[in-house]
Amino acid sequence: MGAAGSQLSKELLSEYQELTFLTKQEILLAYKKFGELLPKEERSRVLSVRIPKAKILTLPELKANPFQHRICHVFSTSEYQDDSMSFEDFLDMLSVFSDSATPEVKSHYAFRIFDFDEDGALDTHDLEKLVNCLTGEAEGTKLSESEMNQLIQNILEESDIDKDGTINLSEFQHVISRSPDFVSSFKIVL
Repeated sequence: MGAAGSQLSKELLSEYQELTFLTKQEILLAYKKFGELLPKEERSRVLSVRIPKAKILTLPELKANPFQHRICHVFSTSEYQDDSMSFEDFLDMLSVFSDSATPEVKSHYAFRIFDFDEDGALDTHDLEKLVNCLTGEAEGTKLSESEMNQLIQNILEESDIDKDGTINLSEFQHVISRSPDFVSSFKIVL
């Protein structure tokens, strides 16, 4: 298997392959990439350490993503709420963002990432944060209050099927199902 797989048993590799949308080669590459984020003296402990969010965000695949902090938060299983990641958290993230993940899985996690207040619905506050992440909040890129309100109303008119003023997961998935470009753009490639 080479150096990248030296600490990853065949059994564990097979288990990860069964539990994710990743190939064995992708899992080995993820193992190597995760290990490279660790100090040299800890690289033999890839399966037992957590990497701080700040270090995860140095990955080129996340560095430019406007939702990088939310992505780390959603995939982290840290009991300390510090958004650090274990190797298995990292694999889960890569699995969801892989080309092989189903549209349902991708849209479920996209919804969680966009649900900033984690209340199970995208309300005007979540949508405003989402738009600001995409457009930026600098003076030259930030939408005016009236532009923001109009955009949010347009989004709700298009997506809020039950007209309750929020977008729930099934409404979000319905909208996403009509947008095949979303699934192909919702990925991270190692």
